[in-house]
Amino acid sequence: MSSSVPRAKRPFEFLVRSLVDQIQSIAAAVAPPLLRIALALPFLRSGHTRWNGFLSISPATLFLFENQFKLHVLGAAYDFPAPDTIALLVATAEVTLPVLLILGLATRFTALALLIMTGVIQLVFPDGWANFHLYWAALAIGIMALGPGPLSLDRPISQWCHRRATRSPL
Repeated sequence: MSSSVPRAKRPFEFLVRSLVDQIQSIAAAVAPPLLRIALALPFLRSGHTRWNGFLSISPATLFLFENQFKLHVLGAAYDFPAPDTIALLVATAEVTLPVLLILGLATRFTALALLIMTGVIQLVFPDGWANFHLYWAALAIGIMALGPGPLSLDRPISQWCHRRATRSPL
């Protein structure tokens, strides 16, 4: 006898392993786009509030960056340097990065950029860590670890680059 497990349990074990493999296969396809959407939505919603028409930053956004938002570092609060420029960069990033993330284009770089933004937001709103920032950071790190997944624009681009790199020279 090569095994101490009774033969009657082997079909059950095969069934369980098959189910686990199916669950894992489906999750591997579905998880990356869900993670990308979950991280993109809060930034996209915020980005929409920053604009007052096409390429026009809202006065409220400028006011917030000039007067309200402060960087909390080592127990002190500091004004943003060049607040109007920072407001424009943030407003642009809060719309552009989520769109890239949803499409799955430059996914890992986009997730890294949103992780860095989350870190800066943490410095502006230090009390938001447990309610929002921890989850955003976890999503960004998960996306960077798992990659874009099969339902992304990164996938066909990666396949095209791989095919091009492995072609033999004429």
